[in-house]
Amino acid sequence: MHMELLVESLSGSWESTRSARDALVGQGAAVVGAVLDVLCDEQSPVEWTVSADVLRRIGEPALLPLAHAVAAADSPEIARRVGWALGRLEVDDPAVYAPLLNHAHPRVRSGALFVLQSRGEAAVRFIDRLIPSLGDPEPEVRQRAVQAFKAIGTAGVPDLQRVRRLPASGPRVRAGALEALATIAGPAGLDSKDRDAWRRLTEIKLSAEVPDGMHLCGSWYAVPTTDQDAVLEAFDLDSPQPVTLRTGAAAWNHDHHDWDRTHPHAACSRVFVSPALDGWTLVFGASSQDAHRIEDADDRDEALPLVVGQRCTDLSRRFGSAQWYGMSCGDGWTAWCIAEDGEVVRHYDAEDAEENGDDGPSHPAEAGYLLPHEDGFPDDAFDDVDTSDSDAFITRYHQVKEELEIPDTCYANDIAARLSVDPGALGTHTRTSGRGVLALTACGREHGHPAGALPV
Repeated sequence: MHMELLVESLSGSWESTRSARDALVGQGAAVVGAVLDVLCDEQSPVEWTVSADVLRRIGEPALLPLAHAVAAADSPEIARRVGWALGRLEVDDPAVYAPLLNHAHPRVRSGALFVLQSRGEAAVRFIDRLIPSLGDPEPEVRQRAVQAFKAIGTAGVPDLQRVRRLPASGPRVRAGALEALATIAGPAGLDSKDRDAWRRLTEIKLSAEVPDGMHLCGSWYAVPTTDQDAVLEAFDLDSPQPVTLRTGAAAWNHDHHDWDRTHPHAACSRVFVSPALDGWTLVFGASSQDAHRIEDADDRDEALPLVVGQRCTDLSRRFGSAQWYGMSCGDGWTAWCIAEDGEVVRHYDAEDAEENGDDGPSHPAEAGYLLPHEDGFPDDAFDDVDTSDSDAFITRYHQVKEELEIPDTCYANDIAARLSVDPGALGTHTRTSGRGVLALTACGREHGHPAGALPV
């Protein structure tokens, strides 16, 4: 087909090009090259989804041309378009993708793994072809292979355990199998030999660990004690396993970001209890009793401060004081609760204050800060600034802030830095004693550790 006629026939809306697309699909392999050229032309008037749909529906005849185009793509946009089509071809048997697992280009190998991953447990018949990908020289391809095994699920565990027991078939394959096992089943997926190796590696890393700032997204408690056993008892935690700060932080972030509904207790099965940090013990997560009181409530927003307040009250009766902090990496939410001698003296939630105002009273730790719901800028501060011009907006922001001496806005980590420990600012200056542990909640005692690989 002449290129001008092809472009003309495919130019237009999704509905208006339907008959042209159907006709091209009927011609099959004969038009793959021309349609692929249109897809790879970023200046073409044809909407890329239109040409991609034609190739997708042609199916297997477009497989190798698309693979070649993915490997040859000279821009991220072209790689995205072609990769989308390659990963969604209408084929009778996904086995046609298996040879691409050995392709020279990592984008093609990754694309083939994506297709097999999308088949879920049905991809179990490709396990022998998938295992070498666990040792792929490219990290992103190895991760895609792990995700393919995760999609297969427990049906892949025996083969992965076999890989762990046998001599290595290639570089990194046994390590990849270990990660896949942990991703599918957590510690329960590892045999005793692998669990012992994990403990030994943890001991080695603990002996030389230097505290590092944590990524803060979620909630944690701070208690002024170095008695870790007392903290475990206060939260009804059991089976503590020593871990590095890196492992504990990764577990905390993994568990409350896990949206896999096949593991409904992933977010309430374990807690990371830190070593003593400048005399404070931090507890990342919550007991399963607290978690379920919040999640099962008719109004979660109302339940959260009640549960947190009660927990801080109980902890402060036992330890003299206690604090709870919350932050979100996805938006501006932040909150804190401070209890002393069995009484909550301050509970602040940025979202609640934005909607309903802040009843206070304020806490001395907030002095010199603006609270997150407060706007210290005059109404006309940015009237003559194009808000779409980020550089101009930032320049004006700093200018007005300096001229009017507007305070910084505080967040939970700022209050924590004044009252206890800011876990986002740990470093060589942080006094550390003891060891952090991952401990099981009541849900964890019933369901075990959540699935997921954790770094050491």
